[in-house]
Amino acid sequence: MENPKEVKVHRKQGVYAIVAAIAIQLTVGIAYIWSVFQTGVANSIFGGDNAAAGLTFSLLLAMLAIGSVIGGKLAARFSIRFVVFIGGLILAAGFFLASFVTENISWLLWLTYGVMGGFGMGFTYSTTIACAQKWYPHKKGLVTGIIVSAIGAGGVVFTPIVEKLIDAFGGREVGEFKTFMVLSAVFLVTCTIGSLFMAAPPDGYMTGKAAVAVKEVKSYSTTEMLKTPQFYFATGTLLLACMGGLMMIGFAKPIAEAKDLAATATIGVLAISMTNSLGRLIWGLVSDKLGRINTILVLLLGTAALSLFVNAVSGYWVFVLIALVGFFYGGIIGTFPSLTADLFGPKHMAANYGFVLLGFGGGAIISSQIAGHYKNVAAADINLMFPAFVIASCCAAAGIALMLLVKKMIEKNA
Repeated sequence: MENPKEVKVHRKQGVYAIVAAIAIQLTVGIAYIWSVFQTGVANSIFGGDNAAAGLTFSLLLAMLAIGSVIGGKLAARFSIRFVVFIGGLILAAGFFLASFVTENISWLLWLTYGVMGGFGMGFTYSTTIACAQKWYPHKKGLVTGIIVSAIGAGGVVFTPIVEKLIDAFGGREVGEFKTFMVLSAVFLVTCTIGSLFMAAPPDGYMTGKAAVAVKEVKSYSTTEMLKTPQFYFATGTLLLACMGGLMMIGFAKPIAEAKDLAATATIGVLAISMTNSLGRLIWGLVSDKLGRINTILVLLLGTAALSLFVNAVSGYWVFVLIALVGFFYGGIIGTFPSLTADLFGPKHMAANYGFVLLGFGGGAIISSQIAGHYKNVAAADINLMFPAFVIASCCAAAGIALMLLVKKMIEKNA
């Protein structure tokens, strides 16, 4: 057992790690505000093709999952500090190179902002979450909610800044690319400094409730996890659950513009960023009391219902709907890391959650192509985009069925 002085030092280290993780997630959350770039990028380098432009954001989210898997493996072999630093370097390089994309090499945006950006984000994403959970295993829902809510908060903080940068660099269809260069510097500085404070707790640090929380769950290796049906049902649920939220995040601003709210369309981006962040925090805390699976079932039900109201709302009610969709989506993203730790234990959490995130990556690609296709169809009438959200609603309903199967398996094995 450690002496009181050592405990005090380690507690400070835990706080520093949490603060650093928040700062890193807050900054990399800038990549989430793709909706600000969507229209300008679609028109300037993709000839107005919303699906092609939206693929950039989908690739980023898909590669986030792959980067999380590889980053988690590397963190176990080397260190969290090393992986976070390398992740920031890759993310910064991706955005820096994205600033040079032109219409003649439009595919390069997929490779830089999309593939490199997502890969770098993945290195920082699951590793910082796993680190936070190891410091506070008895409060997984709360601490995970705090960490992942920072990504949504990044959208709130940086959306107006990014808008001003785009205007300062020549306006829509021009300023987006120089803005990417500025953001690359922000990523590099924050992730480099933040990585210095990222470290897992030492052996013997956890006592009391924290120690009990660690001992009560078997820790599955990634190989063991991949042999369980719970993994496939949980991953499938995440794929289905995130589609409605991702469609709204990627197209919040274009939808608001199409509903005659062009002058205030950025409010839609701010609304979904803010409630996305708030949802991650609040639902993470709720899941500590209500249970992960019960919380996810409530979130899926809400997502299924809300997705059916896209055509029904008009005027400023559009922003209310966008905010609510973001709130439920944030809850889903905020609860799944804790669910993964509950199901498969904390020891290999970074790598294991990376594999669960493959469902998120698949949902990102599918949702963007569906939403992008119907946005192209709805060029003259936004109501024609409605089938995309009907599909999202049906997917959320299917996710409820899968999550009930996971719940049944847990109860059977209890």
